[in-house]
Amino acid sequence: MRLALGCEVSYDVLDTATLIFNIEAMRGGRQQVLNEQLVVNPNLVADEKTAPESGNRYLRLTAPPGYLNVRYTAEIELDPLHNAPAFIAEVPVATLPIDTLPYLNASRYCPSDQLARFANRQFGNIAPGFGRVVEICNWINGEVDYQFGTSDSATTAAGTFSTRAGVCRDFAHLGITFCRALGIPARFVSCYAWQLEPQDFHAVFEAYLGDRWYLFDPTRMASLDGMVRIAIGRDAADTAFATIFGAVNPRNVWVWANALDQNTSAEWTTDAVSTTQD
Repeated sequence: MRLALGCEVSYDVLDTATLIFNIEAMRGGRQQVLNEQLVVNPNLVADEKTAPESGNRYLRLTAPPGYLNVRYTAEIELDPLHNAPAFIAEVPVATLPIDTLPYLNASRYCPSDQLARFANRQFGNIAPGFGRVVEICNWINGEVDYQFGTSDSATTAAGTFSTRAGVCRDFAHLGITFCRALGIPARFVSCYAWQLEPQDFHAVFEAYLGDRWYLFDPTRMASLDGMVRIAIGRDAADTAFATIFGAVNPRNVWVWANALDQNTSAEWTTDAVSTTQD
């Protein structure tokens, strides 16, 4: 699938401030950046870096007082891998790759230690494997209402579990938390999502099963095949699209993702979908 996507964000900078953006599509894995363009108005000196451990791409700007606009556009080729769920097992902690181990630990928004008793009571008797993570997503989708205004930047998975309401980042945090409580490495993924309505930056999660990371979206609001990864991390604290140091007022955020292929259709799939490197 080929997608044209991007975002445009604008701010009123009240005093000289530094802004760090994480809005550019990740390179590698099963998504290829065919072309892209980044325009900053006013034309500021930009410091661009890619984190070697994650592949997250960062843009750092120091902006003077006044109006700031950042626009990113890209054309992406997606080639998601589909595997049969029945053959995808959980990996014992003793044999997990070393680089997955940090994603077993509780983090700022994913206090897996606090919800471990519930996770083991609710999901502990389900046969380990891909299907157990699907059941976690089913539970979240059925028990948590998708509702704007019910959470904020301080809401953790424990808070979402209590209120039973939230948005995509809260759904993802809860899925990650339950997985980690069961010994399944799980990490947060920010992405552009084709056919998401209304369009915005979307949040899903990946669980490490078999020999790779697989995508899961408890909201069921967009096709897994049409998700373009922007960043990965322990939780949303590692993947914010903008981190601001200084006096800045946000103005507008626009996000879009459109299919360029003819006769492309989106369907929810029960397949295991991976966009990471083979």
